[in-house]
Amino acid sequence: VNAGSNTVSVFTVHGDQLTLHQVVSSFGSFPVSVAVHGRVVYVLNAENGGTLQEYFVWFGYLIPVPSSSRALGLNPSATPQFTNTPGQVGFSPDGSKLIVTTKANGNDIDVFNVGFFGLLSPTPVVNSEPNAVPFGITFDAAGHLVVAESSSTTPALATFTLNGDGTVTPIETVGTGQPATCWVAPAQGFLFASNAGGPSVSGFQPAPSGQLTLLGNTTTDPGTVDASATSNGQFLYVQTGGNGIVDEFQVNPGGSLTGIGSVTVAGGQGGEGIVAL
Repeated sequence: VNAGSNTVSVFTVHGDQLTLHQVVSSFGSFPVSVAVHGRVVYVLNAENGGTLQEYFVWFGYLIPVPSSSRALGLNPSATPQFTNTPGQVGFSPDGSKLIVTTKANGNDIDVFNVGFFGLLSPTPVVNSEPNAVPFGITFDAAGHLVVAESSSTTPALATFTLNGDGTVTPIETVGTGQPATCWVAPAQGFLFASNAGGPSVSGFQPAPSGQLTLLGNTTTDPGTVDASATSNGQFLYVQTGGNGIVDEFQVNPGGSLTGIGSVTVAGGQGGEGIVAL
């Protein structure tokens, strides 16, 4: 997603090479997140109260789906912008639900039902999380919703049961002890929360019941933002936007992290968003 031009770029992947394949409008203002399930794609536009736009993947191209846009109805004038615009969009593991976090603009977890051809219910089920500032989301191995909460008083990782009616039932909230907990990524059965104000990554062990155990914090380069693990979960890559660096870690059997290097990305200062293939 390209927030500065209200567009989405599609790349083809050949080994470790990327080739720009398509640039398409986000049909909204300031796109910040993208979710994919099968051939259905949703883009989250953060400004003007927040909107969602659906696309269908056809031979590697994104085809906008008519009449698929959904408004979140958030306060477009709330400031500061970073903490008062939607955080992330993501599908449930089975693709039946689409989840959006609103951060401080409502402090809600919005859940849409996904119907035929990926079309969403007209309005979401709004799950209130007062003062939690819900931001990044993922799911643990048992299918529980995991949310990074960026509250200024108690930054934390929280787990929920995602119910069939779109409501969420809280399981546990465990503080990271680090400021600005914003993103969360799974790796090898563990969960790693990125703390932008640390700068650090907090490791957690999730139980099959959804309970969380804090394993400790690992220091990163300044400006910790998103993180992503390789498909086998063996390595975790943490994007640190302060100096445009990606920190590289090995994920150990007990959930600790061992630094194995770092690389500076040309033009990567201030970047947000990473994926490991």
